Amino acid sequence: MTRYIIKRLLTVIPVLIGISMLVFGFIRLIPGDVATAMLGERATPQMVAQMREQLGLDKPIYQQYLIYVERVLHGDLGKSVLRGDPVIVDLTRRFPATLELAFAAMIFAIIVGVPAGVISAIRPNSVFDNIARLGSLAGVSMPIFWLGVMLSWTVGVQLHLLPTGGRINPTLAIGPVHLFGREFTTNSYIVDSILTLNVVTFVDATRHLILPAICLGTIPMAIIARMTRSAMLEVLNQDYIRTATAKGLRERSVVRNHALKNAMLPVVTVVGLQVGRLLSGAILTETIFAWPGIGSWLYDSIISRDYPIVQGTTMFIAIIFVLVNLLVDVLYAVLDPRIRFD
Repeated sequence: MTRYIIKRLLTVIPVLIGISMLVFGFIRLIPGDVATAMLGERATPQMVAQMREQLGLDKPIYQQYLIYVERVLHGDLGKSVLRGDPVIVDLTRRFPATLELAFAAMIFAIIVGVPAGVISAIRPNSVFDNIARLGSLAGVSMPIFWLGVMLSWTVGVQLHLLPTGGRINPTLAIGPVHLFGREFTTNSYIVDSILTLNVVTFVDATRHLILPAICLGTIPMAIIARMTRSAMLEVLNQDYIRTATAKGLRERSVVRNHALKNAMLPVVTVVGLQVGRLLSGAILTETIFAWPGIGSWLYDSIISRDYPIVQGTTMFIAIIFVLVNLLVDVLYAVLDPRIRFD
């Protein structure tokens, strides 16, 4: 297993190099000039030239790229050209919110999608199967912005059951975590409230998380349910499943111990892809529910041509995708030991 993981890690290096080139190159192809955007349309050519020199934009493109790579290797993603804040600092503030939302959305998608797919497969063409397939089709087809607005209006405005925006009630506060003689904060309200044993804040943060998590997790839930059903139907028709059934094993034992594990390979692939997508930030969901994640932040940075934020955040998202794919490969090897020898 260790050798298999090392081989996968080595394949990650050229992928990251290629991604860094693409990110750096495409950012430079965006119309407009960052120096002009910073200084305004009334800036003189001398002011623009001075700003370009200050930002290093007057150097040849290959020198800019080498400087960028050197900084990234040292953990420096640059500073915002508009606000002057280090990109890595803003990332550490915003990514926990996106991670919190993505994790909750994926839990919802898996808890609902996998059982729905399994039951639909073992009871094909039943009433439940027809309802589950119809629900999956609606989940994939439903626009996120419409679902978010409907959830906010119905559950939040009409029924007053859950908050419709933000991460926490403004009247509440989360103190720093004291652990091993150190004082710190994870910027994840759920984690911080657990570590500080703040029950009131934990409940309030969880209530704020439910609606955006359901909204964001609806499409992954539908995809996982459809994939689980398809994979289970294929596995249930295999000879070893019929043999296990002929031996007199209970249906629950056959499904849990024989069918489900072998049907999980394509489902793990789908889950991995969806996790990477969710962690990259959900612009619509974060905007509708006023969730301060990296998706809306990245969108605003693109509009304002804040190159360091766009480059740093895009590179960070790419690394997440690569690591998630690596984890999926490892899970493949765990679920099917034959894969590690390929």
